[in-house]
Amino acid sequence: MLTLDRIYKASHVLKEVIRTTDLIKAPKINPDADVYLKTENLQVTGSFKVRGAYFKISQLSDEEKAKGVIACSAGNHAQGVALAATKAGIKSLICLPDGAPISKVEATKSYGAEVCLVEGVYDDAYQKALQLRDEKGYTFIHPFDDENVIAGQGTIGLELLDQLPDMDAVVVPIGGGGLISGVAYAIKQLNPNIKVYGVQAAGAPSMANSVADGKIERLDGVSTIADGIAVKEPGANTFELVKEYVDEIVTVTDDEISGAILALIEQQKLIAEGAGAVSVAAVMFNKVPVKGKKVVCLVSGGNIDVTILSRVIRRGLVKSGRNCLLTIQLVDKPGQLTGVASIIAKLGGNVTAVHHERADANSDINGCFLRIQLETRNFEHLNEIKQALSDKGFKIVAS
Repeated sequence: MLTLDRIYKASHVLKEVIRTTDLIKAPKINPDADVYLKTENLQVTGSFKVRGAYFKISQLSDEEKAKGVIACSAGNHAQGVALAATKAGIKSLICLPDGAPISKVEATKSYGAEVCLVEGVYDDAYQKALQLRDEKGYTFIHPFDDENVIAGQGTIGLELLDQLPDMDAVVVPIGGGGLISGVAYAIKQLNPNIKVYGVQAAGAPSMANSVADGKIERLDGVSTIADGIAVKEPGANTFELVKEYVDEIVTVTDDEISGAILALIEQQKLIAEGAGAVSVAAVMFNKVPVKGKKVVCLVSGGNIDVTILSRVIRRGLVKSGRNCLLTIQLVDKPGQLTGVASIIAKLGGNVTAVHHERADANSDINGCFLRIQLETRNFEHLNEIKQALSDKGFKIVAS
């Protein structure tokens, strides 16, 4: 059984390997709330996962340690298990989905683990890990549905109560549910008045659906940039703990997650992966009732692949009205490009790319199209430029 004593024991054991991550004030995330960030993206291995993995491995018997350990992961649990196993001097084999970010795969290897890439998503890696466990006799380290793992994650709840005892709410990402189970249990045992909100990606709402319907349900598929929480089915232990201790579960879209990642970079100088940013997205876009409240967003990890990060930034810029592709239909005669450019320059827009092409067979014989990639301050600024172009007789056909 999960108990407060076990979580306190985990806290004692973990002192030798983890750091107590900072709680940072973030006033711009939502001006209507008093927002703080629990920066587990700055944890050893770049994620909270090392807490549960290390405590679980520390509690294994000598016989279990001798057999070595196996785990499955979208990436962060893998690194936690690899680090913990290497520190304990035991062999570790990690099954990762073949779509896991390259940075997470290479980091897992760097901590001393052997990696087995499995075609598919997290759940496929899970089945492969169970198969190898049975074949080779490894000890399986579950990423979330294990009471020692949950207790390790629950140490974050103890830290939060020390760092901000008068908080009104904490917002926590949910994949399989190990993190929120531990955090919610620790907090509710010590102060049941604090609200605990869970956040899932809209493309992977397995826990949200299960809790809403009162039984564990499995999704047919998942699709989200938050690969760390792309889990088809919650655990049996985590489902019961979430049902009992979590006040509400909400979902956020990939666009909202991208916006949150971008806000953390610009406003807080923090890098978060998609799974780590969902809590911030929920508060930014008012998915949870935090107006006038002192609220903590748990930024659970920062292990985002650089190529994904660049795509997320581009998407975030588009969705915030700061990057736009305008297609303008022109009459093909001298001075048209100058006219468009002068309007944009006068209003402070920045042109980053220009493509000029003749009109197609269905357009006027003297027509042409001008495609302009544009940097603007926000949607208001973009609309101001579009209106000025229209007022001067330029026809915008796409934006």
